[in-house]
Amino acid sequence: MSKDVIVESFELDHTAVKAPYVRLISEEVGPKGDIITNFDIRLVQPNENAIPTAGLHTIEHLLAKLIRTRIDGMIDCSPFGCRTGFHMIMWGRHTSTEIAKVITSSLEEIANVTSWEDVPGTTIESCGNYKDHSLFSAKEWAKLILSEGISDDPFNRHVV
Repeated sequence: MSKDVIVESFELDHTAVKAPYVRLISEEVGPKGDIITNFDIRLVQPNENAIPTAGLHTIEHLLAKLIRTRIDGMIDCSPFGCRTGFHMIMWGRHTSTEIAKVITSSLEEIANVTSWEDVPGTTIESCGNYKDHSLFSAKEWAKLILSEGISDDPFNRHVV
């Protein structure tokens, strides 16, 4: 028997959103009452731009560390295959505004403070594609994203 499945992100009109933004995708309640929130962290405009793989990979590794220093409860922050941003899964209830501030602060650190020694997981032992990193690209994309500001609304620019 086949099951009808709707994947929310494939239902989103990617021509209507205005990146960079943070969007609450869903809030799920588990069988024991645990709450998990899922966010769309869209850093560049879909179908108009894409972050090159090496830069996105480095941003991914840095966000894995930087977000956890700024907020409790992150389960995962994984890049979209389209290279326009990330899915972020969190324990508990969080708002788009709260997450947008965390992402902004993390990108500011990447753009202005981070050195190669700060990038975690860049060795053959700690990364599945350790040669595919670029801190230069990560910094340049962080600066560009920050210059546009991160909105807590995907359809109307409301920079936090």
